[in-house]
Amino acid sequence: MNQIPVKDVTPRKEGKDQVESYNLYAKREHIYVKFYKGIFKNLRIISGFLMLAMFYGVSWIQYDGRQAVLFDLPNRQFHIFGLTFWPQDFMLLSWLLIILAFTLFFVTVFAGRLWCGYSCPQFVWTWLFMWAERVAEGDRNKRMRLDKQGMSKEKAVRKTAKHLIWILIAIASAVAFVGYFSPIRELIPNILAWDLGPWETWWLAFFTVATYGNAGWLREQVCIYMCPYARFQSVMFDQDTLIISYDEARGEPRGSRKKNADKEQAGLGDCIDCHACVHVCPVGIDIRDGLQYECVACGACVDACDDMMDRMGYARGLVRYTTEHALNGNKTKLLRPRLIGYFVALMVMFGAFAWAIADRVPLEVDVIRDRGQLYNNTPSGQIENIYTLKIANKEQVDHRYTISISGLDGLEMVTEPNITIAAGELLTYPVRLQIDPDQLKSNNSTIVFKVEALGDSSFSIETESRFLGPIPQR
Repeated sequence: MNQIPVKDVTPRKEGKDQVESYNLYAKREHIYVKFYKGIFKNLRIISGFLMLAMFYGVSWIQYDGRQAVLFDLPNRQFHIFGLTFWPQDFMLLSWLLIILAFTLFFVTVFAGRLWCGYSCPQFVWTWLFMWAERVAEGDRNKRMRLDKQGMSKEKAVRKTAKHLIWILIAIASAVAFVGYFSPIRELIPNILAWDLGPWETWWLAFFTVATYGNAGWLREQVCIYMCPYARFQSVMFDQDTLIISYDEARGEPRGSRKKNADKEQAGLGDCIDCHACVHVCPVGIDIRDGLQYECVACGACVDACDDMMDRMGYARGLVRYTTEHALNGNKTKLLRPRLIGYFVALMVMFGAFAWAIADRVPLEVDVIRDRGQLYNNTPSGQIENIYTLKIANKEQVDHRYTISISGLDGLEMVTEPNITIAAGELLTYPVRLQIDPDQLKSNNSTIVFKVEALGDSSFSIETESRFLGPIPQR
């Protein structure tokens, strides 16, 4: 129904060859998805409900007096319950994205496009918008008749109601999304009072339009043409990957018949050619044509076909989750090198990431040496170097720290070594170090700054720098 290329001209014969013409820019055919019931639909409703509940609800959770999950861009702090991340922790985010990518690869090799069918935000919102469409306009046949008829009062009311529901869902989604970047308990009163900053206004408008457009109008076009996963996921499939397939050996030749008709006598397979699998498909494909990159593995065709098999008194599973090996009568291999490789790599990366989080010190220290001059000669005859320490307290409680120096005998710090840094604060602290020139053994010595939380030696960081002075007299 919605595949490219689309045949545009009736084939004509020229000599022995048959020539066919294709239109690569065929107009999109609107997909009318029929209401149905089934186990996979129930699973998708549960997974979609969990996704929506987390998206709309997590931002309202409070933790230790603040929003539990908040990406505070103005202050460059990212709060996730008891953890606070800074831009310097960007490497951890990179690790997390790589782990999620390998998780997707592992799931795809094992069970195909489960992510697309049950967890992808685009499709979760698409199903939500299709539900709103059915509530406002009715089921498939009624929507088709409504679109074909001219404008009437009933049509205007139903269309208006549908778009109002879509807009309300889009606005709620935009508010929930922006609420992760601007505290949602302050954002909503500001929206009601129309007291918003330019960036909040922009992102609210942008995500409202994006949600309304993607889930309401584009729908399957996002999955087919815009999502890169649809293009490369097939390279991860093998003959033991769990996919939705039509059992051609059992279903062919297809054809309509009465319920009590003898299919063997009529020379027909189990497929009654009712197109139920097509009518419920959210991307408008016919699964009987084989595996197609447009298929999002949502299981809608499985539920629809099983329902028809029950009505006809045939065994379920004409369309089912299976593997290519199983369809050909062979045994599916659960453990295979590619799957094991992804699993091992995933476990190693997950272990390393967990260790990095557990071993992470919520303290950042950067030492900047004064570049204005190499060193100072004090009135008392000492050699002095001046440094600027930038110390970030990454925890959500105030801490008192002590600064110490090592690496050069006789080096003294004339600045107060104990400082207090508020929760989440980045403190710029000047430090002056002095030494008797007779104790210098080199004009360039390595020294170590140690910043340690008072009462907790596990909160400490050591950073190297250089102490410069005159060339020692021999």
